[in-house]
Order: sequence, then structure tokens, then C-alpha cells
Amino acid sequence: MKALVINCTLKPSPEPSNTHALAQVVGDELQSKGVEVEYLRAVDLTLLPGVKTDQGSGDEWPGVHEKLLQAAILVIASPTWVGRPSSVAQRVIERMNAMIGETDSQDRPVAFGRVAGVVVTGNEDGAHHVVSEIAGALGDIGYTIPGNAWTYWHLGPGKGPDYLDAKRGHDWSDETGRTMAANLHIAAKALAADKDAAPEI
Repeated sequence: MKALVINCTLKPSPEPSNTHALAQVVGDELQSKGVEVEYLRAVDLTLLPGVKTDQGSGDEWPGVHEKLLQAAILVIASPTWVGRPSSVAQRVIERMNAMIGETDSQDRPVAFGRVAGVVVTGNEDGAHHVVSEIAGALGDIGYTIPGNAWTYWHLGPGKGPDYLDAKRGHDWSDETGRTMAANLHIAAKALAADKDAAPEI
């Protein structure tokens, strides 16, 4: 079983990413359950604006799209900026919009039978809003969203230290992340065991 984690930080590699750090808690738990986990930092890629799977010359989204079709589990990880998902997360969701009209060999939406969850970091209020925005979009695209398929970390409104700079709140965020991973894994296994619900991978 494969999982794809798309980190929607605004920071290009190799700059340290708080969002990656929390997402890795989820990824490590998935790996402990035998899942093969791949991480992508979307800001490092050329993802042209648009809502088609291939926007033409220079567009690197088709490679991401192929990875999505190989993964039973998807995690979208985003910081909060002014209480909303990052612009990179919005770009990823817009590009995934094309999947709504794509079908597999059984004429089912290509996201059918796949599960997804959300990781959020930031120092502002709005984590629940970001979770609902991204999870709602993933549900529209066709992903199954299990209960408690999210975790977040923030220190409330206003300025403050980042996830990598402060230990406060890590216990809750990390434990919730491990629960998130368990729920994603259980749901993905259940779908994979049902030939009528299993995604084509």
C-alpha cells in the first residue's frame, strides 16, 4: 500500500518546514504499519495554473497526478495564512479538480476507493477552517475521508514560535496525527479488501 503526502508549505527546499515536520509524524506511523510513504513539496514543482491534468509545456503536474493514482492514501499538509489554506494548497486542489471528470476502467471516478486526510500548522486561528476547506474539496473530488483524519498545531492567534521552535502542544498534535494515520490505514485496508470498492492502482 502506498501513501502520498503533499506538503503545501510556501518554503522551497531545503528550507526547514514546520508543516513537513508534523506531516512526518503521520507518515512515520503509516510506515510503521507497512505503508510506503512518499513526500512531495509542491512549491518545488512547476504546477501551472488551470484545472486540467496537463496544462502543457513545462507543467509538472502530470507526474504528481500519476503518483496520486498509485496511492491508496493521500495526505494534504498546509500551513495557515490569514486563517486560510496556503496558496500552494489551493493550486494543488485546483489541479486535482480534473480528477472529478476522470474515470477508471469500471467508469468510476479515479479517486473512488482512495482515502485522504489533512495536516495543518500555523500560529493563527483557523486550523479547523483549513481542515474543513481541504477535506471538503477532497470529498468533492471523490476521496473517502475517515473520522479524525486530520491533525493540526498552532499556538492561537497572533505571532509566536513555530512547530519546530516550540514543544508546547506537540503531544496532542503528534498523538492526534498517529490516530489520523491509523484511521487512514484502517479505512484504506477495508476498501482494498472489498473488490467492489478497491481503487485501481
